[in-house]
Amino acid sequence: MAKESVKARQKKREKMVAQYAEKRTALKAAGDYAGLDLLPKNASPVRLKNRCQLTGRPKGYMRYFGLSRIMFRDMALNGMIPGVKKASW
Repeated sequence: MAKESVKARQKKREKMVAQYAEKRTALKAAGDYAGLDLLPKNASPVRLKNRCQLTGRPKGYMRYFGLSRIMFRDMALNGMIPGVKKASW
């Protein structure tokens, strides 16, 4: 499990990206790169990292579910993800 500070930092970045999204697209369309430089660094969507929503784990992330592979497996085996079951043949 990731440290709480790392998870909080990620949430802060997500909030800032959403806050500056319109302004960023307007500046890009206008070609105002000097104005883009004045925006906070954390307002850039490139600085976001895909992390598990429950544990904050950065590796083994499954984008469709928003979970790491470990949490996905636990939740699937417990029947907490609708429509997902263990394959057997």
